[in-house]
This record gives sequence, C-alpha cells and structure tokens, in this order.
Amino acid sequence: MQVIQIYKCMCDALRLRILNVLQDGPLCVCHLMEIFDCEQVKMSKQLRYMKELGMVVGERQAQWIVYRLADSCDPLLAENLKCLQDCAGEELCFAEDRNKRAEIIARLREEPCGCPTAVISE
Repeated sequence: MQVIQIYKCMCDALRLRILNVLQDGPLCVCHLMEIFDCEQVKMSKQLRYMKELGMVVGERQAQWIVYRLADSCDPLLAENLKCLQDCAGEELCFAEDRNKRAEIIARLREEPCGCPTAVISE
C-alpha cells in the first residue's frame, strides 16, 4: 500500500467514519448504511475502494456482506488507525457513530434479524 493511497483514502470523512466503527468489530453493509444514513450504492462504492486498498475485508455470508478491518494492514495504516482511535473523542460524529453501532448490536442480540452472527459475536 502506498503512502499517497492511504492518505487519499483517509481524507474522506465517510471513509474515516467507517474505519472508526469497524475498529469495534465487523458490520453488515445494511448496518453501515443505517449508521451513516446513506444509500447502498454510496456505501458499496466506499467499501469497494477501501477493500481495493487492503484496508477492509468483505466476507459474503448468505445474502449479506460483512466488512471488517483487514488483519494484516500496512504499518502506516495501522499507526493512522491508532491515531484515529485516539482522536475519536474529539469529534462528536465519531462518538455518535460508535453509539449507533452499539445500539444496533444490542438490538440484534435481543431480536436477531437474520444478519450473520459474526456481527454480534464480539
């Protein structure tokens, strides 16, 4: 992964927010759409871009695709993700996104909707 590609990816607010919530564990595309209130086309475009760079991994489970952070990421990306985690408290949207993620996980534990269990087995 090249330095320019990493920073080009991370200079987009939605992609940063996606990386932020995926630090807590995998999520189905439908839940990412719910957290960020965006259309499937927009979300898929962002996830595809991050997948091509090796930042995230998508795994098909039945009709769903569950995304998580890539296990073996570039050292520069890993350092930037640590920085993102450290700075997340300074940006209200990051905290709100993580709260929405927590609400979704809690809801799924109470009322499973058919989404893959990988999402709720943190």
